[in-house]
Amino acid sequence: MTRTKALFVNAERAPRSDIEHPGPNQLFRYPSLSIQEKVLSTLAPGYIRAEVIYAGICGTDIHVMQTDPKTGYIIGTAPLDISPVGRVLGHEGVARVLSVGEGVNHIRPGNYVTFESIITCHTCPACRRGNFNQCERAILFGMEQDGLFGNIVDVPALLAHDVSDLAEMDTGLQAAACVEPAGCGYVAASLTHVSPGDNVLIFGAGPIGLFTAMLCREAFGAAEIHVVEPVPYRRSFAQRWADHVYDVDEFFGAQLSQSFDVLIEASGAVDNVNRAFRRLASNGRVALLARSGKPLNLQHIDYMITNSISVVGSRGHLGGAFMDILHLYRAGRLPLHEGVTDVVDGLEGLKSSLEMPESILNRNCKVLAKLSA
Repeated sequence: MTRTKALFVNAERAPRSDIEHPGPNQLFRYPSLSIQEKVLSTLAPGYIRAEVIYAGICGTDIHVMQTDPKTGYIIGTAPLDISPVGRVLGHEGVARVLSVGEGVNHIRPGNYVTFESIITCHTCPACRRGNFNQCERAILFGMEQDGLFGNIVDVPALLAHDVSDLAEMDTGLQAAACVEPAGCGYVAASLTHVSPGDNVLIFGAGPIGLFTAMLCREAFGAAEIHVVEPVPYRRSFAQRWADHVYDVDEFFGAQLSQSFDVLIEASGAVDNVNRAFRRLASNGRVALLARSGKPLNLQHIDYMITNSISVVGSRGHLGGAFMDILHLYRAGRLPLHEGVTDVVDGLEGLKSSLEMPESILNRNCKVLAKLSA
């Protein structure tokens, strides 16, 4: 038995009666955070116990804490289960392994590991076809099962990737904590077949949008990267990895001569897809990456048909993204650590950041919490 501390989110479970199948944003309201003691019992087979070094704050975590001011319901639409005792969020990070459960052979105590965040069943039709991101019985680590916002955590060993070689430098550990969000951008770029010579348009310069831009340039060979972002700080920061950066109004008011081969929506403002649709080249590809719960209304269907434009939803980071991203980082091709703009101290710093998300959204890109040395 191990006693540790963790950051719990609690919320009132109040399914809206007018919704047949309520999502998280119609199910949970009035969220609150508290640092509590957590008792970890005997380590289960197939699990590892690890001391968290860095945990990343994701937009998904922030959306659990942001609410509709009129109703109190959370705005997050990603799968979520908050039990009566609360939920430990956190699905991005790097940790040092303390012990391993029965049946764990690829990880040893003392290893440093980073984590995938989708627990798959390996038996449903999607998994059998190799489409693990679409597992029909997927459980999201840190959303539907307790995650990394604790000093010591238990994690399914199948989620762990050994990054011990990166632990010699703090920048390596910070980069390891960023592999999961970068993996989401990698999958979106893969699904849209970003190729050398492509002009790529990305809406949103938060962490995933930023890592997507970085990957499109460094790994996929795009000719030009255009990023649209409303927040001044993030626009300025994104200039390192984008050829052109615009405010939203500036972009739609600009008379651009070129068209775009790929559009990746990483902001949640899906109306922009419709507004930009006629700027897509023939055989253009669109990936919807950010969850918002908002409808996408496309008005340019004839243009879509004539120009053979495809629209795809992009979820997850499974299918080899972690391996490729880590290879790129080790080769010096993908400076993930440069996306980190702030490190907060401990569970208290993590709690404060989630309670005041404006500091993240308006003055930062990727924020990490340092939970142990």
